[in-house]
Amino acid sequence: MTTSVPAEATDEQVRRRELASFLRSRRERISPEQAGLPLTGRRRTPGLRREEVAHLAGMGVTWYTWLEQGRDIKVSEQVLAAIASTLRLDPHERAHLYTLAGHPAPPMDRDSAAIPAAVLVMVRQLEPIPAAVINARFDLLAGNRTYERLVGGVDHLPFEDRNWLLLMFTSPRWRASVLDWEDAAARLVARFRSGMADHATESGWKGLVRRLRQESPEFERLWEQHDVRGPENFTKRFLHPEAGLLTLDYTQLSVGERSAIKLVTYTPVDEETWAKVRLLGERGPQ
Repeated sequence: MTTSVPAEATDEQVRRRELASFLRSRRERISPEQAGLPLTGRRRTPGLRREEVAHLAGMGVTWYTWLEQGRDIKVSEQVLAAIASTLRLDPHERAHLYTLAGHPAPPMDRDSAAIPAAVLVMVRQLEPIPAAVINARFDLLAGNRTYERLVGGVDHLPFEDRNWLLLMFTSPRWRASVLDWEDAAARLVARFRSGMADHATESGWKGLVRRLRQESPEFERLWEQHDVRGPENFTKRFLHPEAGLLTLDYTQLSVGERSAIKLVTYTPVDEETWAKVRLLGERGPQ
């Protein structure tokens, strides 16, 4: 959506009006349910209202309204980060928002550009062993064919939804496939909380916690327990809709001493699981 501007408009006016149009278009695609808000009767316009975005972003309604009106105001990077999180912008949309607002584009939140090419080759060559690449926030950055068939449907998700915590607490399919879900969910939240100690002020981490607390009472309960755990390798059990029970040894390997990126693998523990995993690797997309 682009707002028309007179030919005599200055570059600054064009930028502000593009910012206004961009914010409106992103706001209108987010439903109240997605934002964790209760339905309050019929709405005249799609998506969130301005006052709802302002409330969720922790800013004044007037200030946000002025942004959508293309007023000549300045906003801080902290405010932009809050808006980007509320509107669930992906890294490219976030960069566009910052540029239109007159700020340098922030670095990509998700380390995807930092995956060494050799690691991606390893992930592919590990077939038929399911393998993936994650970062400290448990964003899924890459995975091989068998991993995609193990978890199912991840490749079709929006970039911002490819996160293990979101899948664990908001995806019915993911939940149904993870046996021992209570233990697995508690373990994952405790590991995430431990990692957040180094990222407590970062908007991407705070935005993920806010979204999970809004969308999942179970996450809220576990988060309030303040449990922490370190990295660990253990055995996981999956109930695949076609292959049945799979028992796999989960192993994580750090890509580098200072890197937050990890290569994770799921190695079958018995011959029955090996046979099923090989079949998964041979099948077409689900």
